[in-house]
Amino acid sequence: MDQSLRSCKKFVHLDLKGAPPRIGYLIELIQLFADLGANGLLIEYEDMFPYEGELKVLQSTTQPPYRREEIVSIQDAASSRGLEIIPLVQTFGHLEFVLKHEVFRDLREVDYCLGTLNPHHDAGVRLVQEMLQQVMKLHPKSTSLHIGADEVYMLGHGDKSKHWLDVPGRSVHQLFLSHVIKVAKGVQESTPNLNLIMWDDMLRSMTPETIKESGLVGLVQPMLWDYNPTLDVENTVMLMERYKSAGISQQWVASSFKGSTTVHTCVTSTQRHLDNHLQWLKVASSLSAGIKLQGIALTGWQRLDGILTITRITYWPRQLTTCMFLCFLLRYDHLSVLCELMPVGLPSLGSCLQTLLHGGFTEEAQKKVVEILGTVDVEDIERTSSSFAGAKLAELIVKLTSSMESAELRHFQNNMFLRGWFTPYHRQKKTINPLIAQQIKTQAKNILDAVESQVQEVRGEMRLLYSDSTVQEWVDQHITPVLEPLHNLQRDIETVLNEMGLCTE
Repeated sequence: MDQSLRSCKKFVHLDLKGAPPRIGYLIELIQLFADLGANGLLIEYEDMFPYEGELKVLQSTTQPPYRREEIVSIQDAASSRGLEIIPLVQTFGHLEFVLKHEVFRDLREVDYCLGTLNPHHDAGVRLVQEMLQQVMKLHPKSTSLHIGADEVYMLGHGDKSKHWLDVPGRSVHQLFLSHVIKVAKGVQESTPNLNLIMWDDMLRSMTPETIKESGLVGLVQPMLWDYNPTLDVENTVMLMERYKSAGISQQWVASSFKGSTTVHTCVTSTQRHLDNHLQWLKVASSLSAGIKLQGIALTGWQRLDGILTITRITYWPRQLTTCMFLCFLLRYDHLSVLCELMPVGLPSLGSCLQTLLHGGFTEEAQKKVVEILGTVDVEDIERTSSSFAGAKLAELIVKLTSSMESAELRHFQNNMFLRGWFTPYHRQKKTINPLIAQQIKTQAKNILDAVESQVQEVRGEMRLLYSDSTVQEWVDQHITPVLEPLHNLQRDIETVLNEMGLCTE
């Protein structure tokens, strides 16, 4: 039974770039996180932070960002429960929420990549430094800062980078490290005692010598992330030992309790995320004494995890090659669809936190989660008496998702009446048996009425916890694409009947 992850700090990640909760609900969530065993928050505000001055353009326009007094109230709520706050501000990659704006377009590494900052522009460095200063000024009690720096795609593809790399002996690794070090030293100058953290993925292919010679050691601590339920324990341990050999003994890790599955996931699988944490427990128990594990961040991504595996590409237009390749790689993108909402992820979060606290998903761990949430798996919520903050919405989403995934709805196009009497041929010829048309319309209407009634329930409950724009976005992304074919079918039948001179209601 591992002791290091049981005793180290456990931070719940709040990804506010999608579906940011109303402030009242967010305060309730913070209390719940503490009850479940967390002792810190890793907060990624993105466009929900009230940036000022020339950075005001970064504020969300789909909904108001949190006000300054609300940012303070978040910290007060966390402090009252002994939760430490680490702000996370991206400073190199995943800057879509910044570089999408025309005013900052010239700061992109390449024009078609909205996420990566050009490291050669002094204005770019000043931009991220100003972002960091504004965020930390509003978090005066925070002793750590996460500067992101993951997935800096297309680095080295910009004209200035190509020119820089033309000098013999220079590499993309060095280019990456030089920018991170520049940012880190800038933070050190303004806030000398601040502990800096970064995502580790851009370091993974570097040799210990490259890292050691760069000057990174002692400036920033890496946070290794892996959200896979079958995380490779042996290779992860080897990676952490390699960082140690480079001189980096203080390291963090990051797991996932939601948001790291598929584009259409609306209901969180507790087992999948439990398995990920059980693997991390194995990693922690296998580390040598020289590695000082600082803590674990349980990530709860609110925007799509979109990593895809490219197996075969038959045609790449030359001018689009790198842009299209990027589309296959993006994970957590400011512009992607919403992942599972927080209420449906809470049983998974509770189970994962208690697993870390108990060294496994023991009977005691399960009992604690049920005591607080009523269930360890959100899919069982209808059969429990759950009353946690957001439980009603979670229950409605589970029921709606079940209806949306029903064979009757998903496979309606295979209905014998459609396959037999309203094929593409019939649509082209604008002909249909009116009696069959009525049968199809009735079946489609019954399904739509039942589902849309549930959608209205979900809308009403969701509005209590999230903004109207978030509610609409969630419906448009997860409900509309499933129901739209039936609506289109109804319209097509009406059109054909009208063409046949048959009046419809």
